[in-house]
Amino acid sequence: MKNKTKVLLISLLLAVIIIPVSIFGYRHYQPKDDDFTGIKLPAAPAKTPFKNVNTDILYDEKKWTTNFTHDGAILKADGWYYVFSTDYMVGQAPTPGIQIRKSKDLIHWEFVGRVFEQVSDEAWNWTHGNTFWAPNVIQMNGKYYLYYSVSEVGKRNSYIGLAVSDKIEGPWKDQGEVFKSKEGDGNTVNAIDPDITIDKNGQPWMVYGSYFGGIFITKVDKNTGKLRNPNDQGTLLAQRKDMAGIEGPEIMYNQKTGYYYLTVSYDWLEDTYNVRVARSKTITGPFLDYNHKDMIDPSDDSFNTGNKIVAPYAFGKDPGWLGTGHNGLLQDGENYYLIHNARAGEDKYWSHLHVRKIVWTDDGWPVVSPERYAGEVEQKVTESNLIGQWQQIVLNRFDDAMAGSTKLQLLANGEIKNPNPKGKSHWKLTGKNTLQLSLYDPGVAPKNYWNFTVKVIPAWDWENWRGTLVFTGMNQDGTVIWGKKIINK
Repeated sequence: MKNKTKVLLISLLLAVIIIPVSIFGYRHYQPKDDDFTGIKLPAAPAKTPFKNVNTDILYDEKKWTTNFTHDGAILKADGWYYVFSTDYMVGQAPTPGIQIRKSKDLIHWEFVGRVFEQVSDEAWNWTHGNTFWAPNVIQMNGKYYLYYSVSEVGKRNSYIGLAVSDKIEGPWKDQGEVFKSKEGDGNTVNAIDPDITIDKNGQPWMVYGSYFGGIFITKVDKNTGKLRNPNDQGTLLAQRKDMAGIEGPEIMYNQKTGYYYLTVSYDWLEDTYNVRVARSKTITGPFLDYNHKDMIDPSDDSFNTGNKIVAPYAFGKDPGWLGTGHNGLLQDGENYYLIHNARAGEDKYWSHLHVRKIVWTDDGWPVVSPERYAGEVEQKVTESNLIGQWQQIVLNRFDDAMAGSTKLQLLANGEIKNPNPKGKSHWKLTGKNTLQLSLYDPGVAPKNYWNFTVKVIPAWDWENWRGTLVFTGMNQDGTVIWGKKIINK
């Protein structure tokens, strides 16, 4: 009896010790939803969130920062990042003259001033346009070459001009016409939106055009900055049915992949504007998207060409962003960036400059961060970093309306909790920051699953004003998905 009592007392004592320890261990060593161990998150871009609509700065250009940027082109010079952009503001006609902004870090921007005070007589006489559109700047021959557009709204009466300066902030000397277009000239191109790209052999090219005839490319004389053949509109690269919205072309070359990448913007600049990308081994095309569709597509399917990598969006209950288009591209060492204008969901006439980090997929496609750049770098993540609540946005190529977010929960057992049956959707970390998402969608997805391969990177959560993790990537049909981890308060 004494032995039984002794055993019982020992058992009770062990229970008193083991159960609390187990509970403590479970609570403190189980995976946490907001575990950022080993991750360096970016710092806050400012002490308090920026206002997307701020009438206090309307007539104070020194406080414009990213406000009223449209059709921006980006260049790094003298240790600064410069953006040159279209004449634009809210509330009244903009002051003529290409706007200039600069930044040391791609985060904090200051308004520098303008190039010119009015369009040239030559440009005015050809177009009757009184403001500048969609500039582009390149350094060549030890000087800076600025290409600009002047146009009559809604017509092909357009003019691309050139200015040259020894210094990036000017003064600039106008060199006159590069190329111009007009109804009845025998061409189809609209002479606006120039972008100068130097190919892998050192030859400069001008890619340009919008609506009407589509996007063209032609050689530039590297000694003068003018066209090699000023009477030839060049080679057609991209076109949509019935001259539907396509404009703002840019081309960049990635030496690692061996491809040239063409970006263009589709649809209307105030709301449905979105950025598409395709690639080619040669700068004159053909440029094909993820599904091997040629960007020259006059068929009914022309809305479905190009990988959509930026589009109108809203995370959670945030008003979001419209008019997310007309991008610029920058390679800075090993890093690539995409800039674009975006219009505040609260008031679509307030346009801002957005800068996003480009991330490269394992098969050589550029995708961009779902959040604006805040100094983040790619780094290794662990499974525990990923467990928790996320918001996801799918950039559907068939629908250019603002895309909202839905919830996505990554569970510790590798399952994804969503409206689909338990145990049907899964996730797996397959590289230092590569994540596989298998989302069950019976009867819709190929073999019932959408298989997304995404890159996970740190980011600043501009909507909730804190550091977090995001992901960006594509599924098996080239549709892009964005995700953002939501931290429990």
